[in-house]
Amino acid sequence: MTAGRVERDEMAVRPVVRVGAPTERRNPHSVDLDLMSTRDVLTIINEADRRVPAAVAAVLDEIAETVDLAVAALRGGNRVHYFGAGTSGRLGVLDAAELAPTFNSPRHWFCSHLAGGPEAMWRAVEDAEDDERGGAAEAAECVRPGDLVVGLAASGRTPYVLGALAASRAQGAATVLLCANPEAEAAASVDVFIGVDTGPEVVTGSTRMKAGTAQKLVLNTFSTAVMVRLGRVYSNLMIDMVATNAKLRGRMISILMEATGCAEEVCRAALNEADGDLKTALVSLVSGAEVSAARAALARSADQVRGALALLAS
Repeated sequence: MTAGRVERDEMAVRPVVRVGAPTERRNPHSVDLDLMSTRDVLTIINEADRRVPAAVAAVLDEIAETVDLAVAALRGGNRVHYFGAGTSGRLGVLDAAELAPTFNSPRHWFCSHLAGGPEAMWRAVEDAEDDERGGAAEAAECVRPGDLVVGLAASGRTPYVLGALAASRAQGAATVLLCANPEAEAAASVDVFIGVDTGPEVVTGSTRMKAGTAQKLVLNTFSTAVMVRLGRVYSNLMIDMVATNAKLRGRMISILMEATGCAEEVCRAALNEADGDLKTALVSLVSGAEVSAARAALARSADQVRGALALLAS
């Protein structure tokens, strides 16, 4: 038997699924895309992308529910998990990876799980997203009661993701499904369903486009709001950052100047006295308290700037 015949026989016995999600439908506005000028192709894509922010705005209530669940989980000593496949899973990895350097959040707070493992960040891992048992086993191994598990699947039906969500719920975790299919059947089996109506893609089925953009916007909105609710932002300033390069060390000084109205040399001196701890320097400058008192007030208020300032003012 020839190699070509073997490959055809293998294809014949593999499962085939025809997905009916909106993301798989044909977009009437981009028919004959390959015959258009470069400028017209870009215009079609740009016009389609304009739909995404409005679609995200329509699910802000559901995102707010998810934020509240995440804050409760993290305050209770639990974790937030992202389970996804393909583009959706990679966006989850990206969001989780950016939180520690941006907000100095503990690395264990957000855990990302990608169908096919780390190798799937760079190439498609065959049949990984169809492994419902694999997703369930991974969730059963690491998800604990009180955690929050967010499933990421553009179509809303990815077996790996649904398996992980089912197992997580059985473990006593809260569950959320984020997808670009408002009609997803799995909506009834999770605590919060976020179905962003982005419609058919410009390139049929290419969910790295509008669906991916929507998921990126939702994840940015969700995780940033979680960090704000947990006190890692003061006003609209990042105050829990780690200064790992010259730019970020300069940003620390700028943040102190913005937050306190003090001169640069005063902010530099306060930051040095606080051993580089931005929160301590900020509380000291705003309250007028000694650095040691500012540090103690932060310890008593669970490291919350507003709480520490209230303690020092009372």
